[in-house]
Amino acid sequence: MGLAAGGLKMEEYQDHSLGGRVFQKIREDILNGIYKENDELRENTIGKELGVSRTPVREALRQLELEGLVTIIPNRGAYVTGISHKDIWDIYVIRSMLEGLCARWAVEHITDAQLDELEETILLSEFQMKKESGFSAEQIAVLDGRFHSILYEASGSRILGHVLTDFHNYVQTARRSSVVSEDRARKSIREHRQILRAIRDRDEEMAEQLANEHIMHVMQNLKKQGYEQE
Repeated sequence: MGLAAGGLKMEEYQDHSLGGRVFQKIREDILNGIYKENDELRENTIGKELGVSRTPVREALRQLELEGLVTIIPNRGAYVTGISHKDIWDIYVIRSMLEGLCARWAVEHITDAQLDELEETILLSEFQMKKESGFSAEQIAVLDGRFHSILYEASGSRILGHVLTDFHNYVQTARRSSVVSEDRARKSIREHRQILRAIRDRDEEMAEQLANEHIMHVMQNLKKQGYEQE
């Protein structure tokens, strides 16, 4: 998922062309729920909205079909396939196995700068939770994404980082809904701090266990919201 020819991440490959920028925009809109399942994606309409011709739109839709996000029906058009609840559940099951490996490898490869970035991300998250006006679930989700992105890079594995980054992007809507609850948001931040502590202590076993448990806790929360396998 998300890997182009030669092992390049799809985003990296796509960013080099106009079609790539169109691809990214439509992809984000699908993953953010702006386009719903079975919505028709009209080349003319999208082209006008983005200020481009039909050619890059057509190119983008073909790439999205390869990712499984769009279905192109000959002589009819392109339709959103989207991400089902089962897809999201499956991704979290896989992440629950890979995030621990990522944290384990990060113990060996993480840099001092990355440790500082993780600490800063957690501090910003804790600051958000202390706001008198109430916390922003959107901002907490952004910081959550930043924490995991740094961790993926710190694993020292380009392949593992690419796979987990793609999975992370695919479940944007679910990630936001998982921190709407203030209680879950606070627990998630505490779990991030525990993972960071284990990495600082160079404790591979604990880092792996805590990272896996973190994803399992997210899954328990999502199950309550109806994301369990259908």
